[in-house]
Amino acid sequence: MAESQFKEGKHSPLQPGHAIPVSHQEFPGKEHEMPLQAQYDKLPTEGGGYQRYKAAGKLDGKKALITGGDSGIGRATAVLFAMEGADSFLVYLPDEEKDARETKQIVEARGRRCWLMATDLSRRENCKQAVDQALRQTGGIDVLFNNAAYQNMTDDIHSLSEDQWVRTFDTNIHPFFYLSKYALPHMGRGSAVVNNASVNAYTGRPDLLDYTASKGAVVAFMRGLSNQFVGRGVRVNAVAPGPVWIPLVPATMTAAAQRDFTSPMGRPAQPSEVAACVVFLAAPASSAISGQTIHCNGGVVVNG
Repeated sequence: MAESQFKEGKHSPLQPGHAIPVSHQEFPGKEHEMPLQAQYDKLPTEGGGYQRYKAAGKLDGKKALITGGDSGIGRATAVLFAMEGADSFLVYLPDEEKDARETKQIVEARGRRCWLMATDLSRRENCKQAVDQALRQTGGIDVLFNNAAYQNMTDDIHSLSEDQWVRTFDTNIHPFFYLSKYALPHMGRGSAVVNNASVNAYTGRPDLLDYTASKGAVVAFMRGLSNQFVGRGVRVNAVAPGPVWIPLVPATMTAAAQRDFTSPMGRPAQPSEVAACVVFLAAPASSAISGQTIHCNGGVVVNG
């Protein structure tokens, strides 16, 4: 799909007072089936509209490995990385092929290269293959963005199955360990690892107990890994988004949760707003920051 076709789609207002439409998809969710198009290269303006992200060559010549790179925050990060001068290797589930190919076209329209790999990262051998293939295709890894995630709403621990608990951790934290372990030997001074956590790790959301726990593990893993590598010139940080308009919303959230999907700002964030934070953590502008979390959560005040 050409980029011009995206521009003609239904753009999401996501402004205070504009509720998102309730919709339902099967996991993992599809960007191209979203009832309102998310913004991947534009940021909100004070007047209620959007303006294109202004790049400044922050990542010229860099190579990035991005998981969950087909849509949502992963897509927006790949696009902003391209605008900043970086090539990307995107990993995603096989069911997300259409979205991934669209993301590749958007990235390449920005003048950068983009490689695709469809695989299930909950299997450790696939994590190793992803890093190996990224190295072969791109020639190196300067930025690792651990982003892929799974969630499923369950109100009570007694109705939370053991299989779901295992699946959540197999998706949300174990690949972060494997990918970091396999990629870091190839990442030199000035490289960066960015992990996608969640506001839920700090607020303790009760209807996402397993997801919340796994994201708490992401934060703890990030801190420990930073302490291992900060002296070697590799920075490790995290972003902790609040509500963000991504395919995971219609794919995993109930109608009631979607109707209440907002933040203290009165709206969910656009993927581009989180991706801009990832750019900052990946770029030299954050050279004195490691072991920290950027709370791009729409104004929720947390202790963390």
